[in-house]
Amino acid sequence: MNARRLALLGATGSIGVQTLDVLRTLKAEGYPLSVTALAAGTRVEPLAAAARELGARAVGVGGPDEARAIRTLLPGDVEVVHGPSGLEQLTRRDDVDLVLNAVVGAAGLRATLAALGAGKLLGLANKESLVVGGELVRALGPDPEAIIPVDSEHAALFQLLQGVERSEVERLWITASGGAFRDLPPAALAQVTAAQALAHPTWQMGPRITVDSATLVNKAFEVIEAYHLFAEDWAKIDVLLHPQSIIHALVELVDGTVLAQLGPHDMRIPIRYALTHPARLGQPPARLPLGGQSLDLAPMPPDRYPAFHTVLEAGTTGGTAPAVANAADEVLVAAFLEERISFPAIAEGLDDVLGRHRVQPADRVEAVEAADGWGRAEARRFVERAR
Repeated sequence: MNARRLALLGATGSIGVQTLDVLRTLKAEGYPLSVTALAAGTRVEPLAAAARELGARAVGVGGPDEARAIRTLLPGDVEVVHGPSGLEQLTRRDDVDLVLNAVVGAAGLRATLAALGAGKLLGLANKESLVVGGELVRALGPDPEAIIPVDSEHAALFQLLQGVERSEVERLWITASGGAFRDLPPAALAQVTAAQALAHPTWQMGPRITVDSATLVNKAFEVIEAYHLFAEDWAKIDVLLHPQSIIHALVELVDGTVLAQLGPHDMRIPIRYALTHPARLGQPPARLPLGGQSLDLAPMPPDRYPAFHTVLEAGTTGGTAPAVANAADEVLVAAFLEERISFPAIAEGLDDVLGRHRVQPADRVEAVEAADGWGRAEARRFVERAR
């Protein structure tokens, strides 16, 4: 088994912290994986602690102030870089074989492009890389095996498609829990609170993705991801409501066979697979008790999740539309969490902003970043009007 050398980007976020937990377990099991580089934004103390614990040779932080702060917390031979260019430097290091990109937001796109451009194996937890920059990623023409998705649904599809000829695929299905408000009547949504939205019925995740799971914006993003990851037609990718969140994805084959991937609600399982692929190692962090499970599947209701359809339309439109959708959603979700707009206003704001966007080709990173900035500004204007 060849040793791997890892750069973990986004080490102090939800996925990053769980990755650190997996790394400790793998180290205890003797798996030959070393940590070369770690990166985070502003949380310098936990980043420095992880770097000292794992023996990282380089760290990346958000800006020069954080770089000065972390410099005092690390041995003198540890390289310190900062900003977007710093992330790119870490991915290109000669002593890195595997990059796990768990950066939150569109800031992860440049690191994804740098890693793939440098021929690195990429564990991808930064969904925005494909949502806003999927056309740029596909233009690089990476080996299909060069990207190992970490999202539970895409990790499931990645595994289900191993050994399946693409001509045999009839349809890809990803599942959605329906979020915190799946059983509420639509008329009650105007009164829901941020605390209620954050009470996800099955998964423990960060605030934005939890709200996105209630609007199903996150599921629209996942369909966009699947389109770019697996190069299937839009018409062949669909969503099923599955309240138990045990079936993560299904692949329907042309002969009527349906393959499904099941697993517990634990992101450490797809993280571990991304770190050790193609090996499968024992002692998982959790096992799924199969006896007595109830598995319900239902089609997406046509009118319950308007934000899902708005964002998915942005994905099928392509160009800069997905970047605007992602940026506007981030601003709108933050405003909802701060109780400045209602829950239904998230969908209304997305429709408003995307309805006024003049789509441009997403053929350069700069075009994507400009669309991101425009989407944020327009969403802030919507929030001010809606208050």
